[in-house]
Amino acid sequence: MTALASPCSTGHGEVHPSLSLPVASLAASIAAGALAAFIWAIYFVFAKTGTAAGLLPQDFALLRFGPAALVLLPWLIRHDLPRLAGIGWPRAFTLTLLAGPPFILLSSAGYLYAPLSNGAVIQPSTVTLASMAAAAVLLRERITPAKVIGIALILAGLAVIASHKSHAGGSMVWLGNLLFLGAGLSWSAYTILFKRWNLDAVAATAVVALLSTLLALPMLLLSGGFTRLAALPLQTLMAQILVQGVLSGVVALIAFGMTVRQLGAARASLFPAVVPVAAMVISVPLTGTVPAAKEIVGALLATVGLLAAMGLLRLPTVVSRPLSSSKGLRS
Repeated sequence: MTALASPCSTGHGEVHPSLSLPVASLAASIAAGALAAFIWAIYFVFAKTGTAAGLLPQDFALLRFGPAALVLLPWLIRHDLPRLAGIGWPRAFTLTLLAGPPFILLSSAGYLYAPLSNGAVIQPSTVTLASMAAAAVLLRERITPAKVIGIALILAGLAVIASHKSHAGGSMVWLGNLLFLGAGLSWSAYTILFKRWNLDAVAATAVVALLSTLLALPMLLLSGGFTRLAALPLQTLMAQILVQGVLSGVVALIAFGMTVRQLGAARASLFPAVVPVAAMVISVPLTGTVPAAKEIVGALLATVGLLAAMGLLRLPTVVSRPLSSSKGLRS
């Protein structure tokens, strides 16, 4: 079984030796994953500012999916709306439960009980580890020594970054950690099903956005309606709509879906893991926050880990030799 199939693998162009993908397709897939991580990092910064402005998880859910639904609804109408672009209602509801409002609520509610540093480590680490394990068992994607070492470096980098932050918290920190764990498992399941069902990135994004909006609206109305959103300055509200709805809700999801299709669920799950690193870098020009020495070290570890896990950083031959001589590496 070919773990990393690509519709662009037509024999034209140079093929990357470790991924069995044309170099152009590999570069495009990595660029899409990096774009998704970059956008989610911006979303992370804007979510913190929105929370400081008094927004609740229900507000974030509507901001995330409402604008996305408006943008993608015309496309969905042209591509078999009654059958949800061929995905079907059962699968569409499953994807919505995993990547829609419940995921946003789990992730946002975790910060009500646990420090920011806990969420920065637990959620992305869960996504990466759970996706890698599930991809190996369910999708038969290979786990190479390079991937294992790379993931270990990413997790070490996240731990170093988190160690610099405050670990203060009340007696309910364990609940916040469980919520982060649940959010990570939810996104991991979405990633695995996306690959297993071989979904189109635009179709899946459009369907999740539409159904999520239908769920988010009554949730918002039951928690005070639009009063909190209406109280925001117009410029702040438009910025939140752009970042959370258009960029995070549309562009990032489509880009991540393209990465899953091309690189597989295990490798694609590496990109969410580096979102905290990207957020740390982005916060410098946006908020003026200068990272500490520990954070810089952690960011470097995570970056090296990502390159190693993607097969872009050559490992010592003593590590890679047992797998490089195995049969069926590119079956």
